[in-house]
Amino acid sequence: MFENEYIILVIGMGLVTYLARWIPLFVLARRSLPNWLVEGLDLIPVAILSALLLPLLVTTGEPRHIEFFQVELLVAVPTFLFAVKTKSLSGTVILGMLLFWIIDKVM
Repeated sequence: MFENEYIILVIGMGLVTYLARWIPLFVLARRSLPNWLVEGLDLIPVAILSALLLPLLVTTGEPRHIEFFQVELLVAVPTFLFAVKTKSLSGTVILGMLLFWIIDKVM
């Protein structure tokens, strides 16, 4: 009986996940969204990435406190500028790894 509950739970979670993605797609597929809404939706990935990265880059310790001169932030700034200028994903990753390696050897 216990295994049946797990199977039902997994199927239910899959169904909820699938429906949460399928219903908006089905409802909005044939409609034209306003331009302001499309532009706003385009900013969601950037906002999520910023919310995930900023605490890592400017806080440290337990409990967390702000510290602006961390290795992560010192590497992130030139890596970000390189990414904006070149728009090269592989170059950005290589530069970030290289800068981390250099700063690790120097500090």
